[in-house]
Amino acid sequence: MNALRILDISQPLGERTAVWPGDQPCRITWTMARTAGAAVNVAALTMSAHTGTHTDGPFHCDDVGARPASLGLEAFIGPAAVVDARGRRALDTDVIEHVDLAVAERLLFRTRERTDTTTFPHIFAPLTPALARRLVEAGVKLVGTDAPSVDPFDSKTMDVHRILGDHGIAIVENLVLDAVTPGRYTLIALPLKLVEADSSPVRAVLLPA
Repeated sequence: MNALRILDISQPLGERTAVWPGDQPCRITWTMARTAGAAVNVAALTMSAHTGTHTDGPFHCDDVGARPASLGLEAFIGPAAVVDARGRRALDTDVIEHVDLAVAERLLFRTRERTDTTTFPHIFAPLTPALARRLVEAGVKLVGTDAPSVDPFDSKTMDVHRILGDHGIAIVENLVLDAVTPGRYTLIALPLKLVEADSSPVRAVLLPA
């Protein structure tokens, strides 16, 4: 049998992983080390819930929103479409004019030619509120992007987050889609079962449809 082809679309996590300006950098320390006489190596991890590829949970923008541990997992597994959105300053409704929204329950937008996971991109292509409302109307379950946010960098109102979150649409940011051909796939991007956090890292992969 042929081996299943798995496309890893997650950012690597380490101390060189870029984070949102002002957020907690990723730090890895060792609480036990075999070189120091311990029986095992044990690492300790300190980082923001938004480090690397992650889902923005409802509590991120809503004080009564759900925490990661209580999120339904259905949105994070299933049919997805990767949409080529490179060269755009923002993603408006025309970006999906050729996408069959009846089939593509999860949309992943490739907005960049190349992802440098060690440098934060201050200029990136956010979604417009109009596109967010269109995706709500279409019954989309998840929206993903290779950008660090679905809203503009300087947004104070977080309109797209709120539109999607208010209608139960999952958000995944900081994907790595450099090697992914636009088209249909199966997405798996499960969040950690974090009880108190607002959001969660995910290990996102695509399988052939």
